[in-house]
Amino acid sequence: MDKLRYVVVEGPIGAGKTTLARRLSARLGADLLLEQPDNNPFLARFYQDMARYALPTQLFFLFQRARQLEPLAQLDMFRRATIADFLIDKDLLFARVTLSADELGLYQRIFEAVRPQAPAPDLVVYLQARPDVLFERVRRRSADYERGITEEYLAVLAASYARFFYHYSAAPLLIVNSENLNFVERDADFELLIERLRGMKSRREFFNLG
Repeated sequence: MDKLRYVVVEGPIGAGKTTLARRLSARLGADLLLEQPDNNPFLARFYQDMARYALPTQLFFLFQRARQLEPLAQLDMFRRATIADFLIDKDLLFARVTLSADELGLYQRIFEAVRPQAPAPDLVVYLQARPDVLFERVRRRSADYERGITEEYLAVLAASYARFFYHYSAAPLLIVNSENLNFVERDADFELLIERLRGMKSRREFFNLG
């Protein structure tokens, strides 16, 4: 894994991407680049009234992520590795789920205008889980801004992620079933995942603990 300078962990809400990104960063001594949902003033209102608040929520996240990724445009061999818990290309995934046709057209134009010239990741780890598993995890962590999330919304989101990564080819991809992989509480599971990452031989592989 020493050659991996930029790794992204992705997946729908509740999949465990931020937790895994933190653990990978600590293991590899890498810089950590995290989404900052607590800073989005529209997010809690979005989960209560999606039609009304989808566009400002999306735009806030877009500008935030673009600013975070700007330093990666200068990524070189002397810079420390970076682990991120978001892939900016997936912003359009959320936009297609939540925005009206007119709003989506506007958002796409803004996206292309502000998208930073960051490099493609050396590896993307995509965490999957069933909607009911995602919903239970979200319910357990009880973040204030997530109280309006429904299992139906998570089901739509999980399906959209599956479609997005089915066609994704910009970087090597490891698809991980996170339902039975507890890399939060079981160090052995985390070590299994590390070994799987080190053993990547092709651009698209799968890991399912069973």
